[in-house]
Amino acid sequence: MKKKILLSASLFHALTDAATIVTPTVFPLLYSQAFLIRKYSQIGLLSNLGLITTILVQFWVVALSFRYEYRRLMLVSGLGICLANFLIPFSPSFGILLLLFILLRAFTSVYHPVVIAWISRSRAGAGQELDDAMGIQSGSGNLGVLVAFLSTGYLSQHWGWKAPLYVWAAMGLLITAAGVAAIKGISSQQPVRPDLSPGNWWKVLKKVSHLVPGFFFGGMGWSVTVYYAPSLLHNNFQIPMGKTGVYLALWIGLGTITGYLYGFWSRRFGRKKVFLTSLAGATFCLLVLGFSASRSLSVAALLLFGGFLLMTYPSLHTFVGSTVSQADQTQAFSWISNIQLISGAVISLIAGFLSDWLGIRFPFILAGFISFVIFLFYFPKGESYFGARESSPLPGGQEPAV
Repeated sequence: MKKKILLSASLFHALTDAATIVTPTVFPLLYSQAFLIRKYSQIGLLSNLGLITTILVQFWVVALSFRYEYRRLMLVSGLGICLANFLIPFSPSFGILLLLFILLRAFTSVYHPVVIAWISRSRAGAGQELDDAMGIQSGSGNLGVLVAFLSTGYLSQHWGWKAPLYVWAAMGLLITAAGVAAIKGISSQQPVRPDLSPGNWWKVLKKVSHLVPGFFFGGMGWSVTVYYAPSLLHNNFQIPMGKTGVYLALWIGLGTITGYLYGFWSRRFGRKKVFLTSLAGATFCLLVLGFSASRSLSVAALLLFGGFLLMTYPSLHTFVGSTVSQADQTQAFSWISNIQLISGAVISLIAGFLSDWLGIRFPFILAGFISFVIFLFYFPKGESYFGARESSPLPGGQEPAV
């Protein structure tokens, strides 16, 4: 059963993350053609409102997850993603593009708050197994992004910006069918419905409050790369879209490898060392991207940044799974997903205006300095701050000391 849950989760994570990549990857083409998008701040507005939509929808999804089986929620999510991808090419104006992008983000809001928690609950009390599972599901999402970057860059360069959206609408149908079939007959319902009152939401937030800076970094790093790295490569360094897609695929490809290896490295070096090394490496790469005028050095920094950034995701998910009781994990993973989205929404909006005023490099400079501050916050913390390796739910839903 656990393998089927992980297989389905990996498929839906790949589809969800790929869907959030395909449309932003064609933004540089629309900008360079002055069609639909004429300013970087419009890209910032798209990303900001899209991410805010995801935040709002995810709170609703958590409530729905205790009424409906996950396979039904994921079916609606997958079909909605396909519909939005199919409709976006018909956008006659920026306003319609914005509305359809918001629709897309709404349908991508299902996976992260509920399915990651399901994986964690299915491996309660198994620290090593939890590390491996979080690495696999995270790496699978990255694999979907890799394919999205490769296919979008190639298809848009040869057949126009609409082609990748049509192709992914069709691919999404196949992935959705496979993901739902994998968990047929497996119930996701919990024996006890947790307290969903505002007071308990706040209580759960306090349990993961020590991880807020880390998830803020994760959301910021992802959004800056997805929404502004294509423009940095294509519009600043004059790299063709096909090759831009390849470089971004390599960015996520290296992150996919590090994600799958997280379980091994965490056992060998410890969770804290792996996390801090990833954070330090990501900070350095962001600053290189912001200040380097060399195309080769910038591309190299981008690729390495993928490996470091994507290593922090399974780290942080494991910390949550190890420090929050089973009953509260759906709300906890919803909170941390929303924290990532909030940081992405805020920073991507600011980055859009910075890019218009100061140039496309400045989003990376801003992200680099914020990442350095977050590294300084976590550096002196003890091992217990990052969750015990072996964990089990405490009686009465108590939280472990951190």
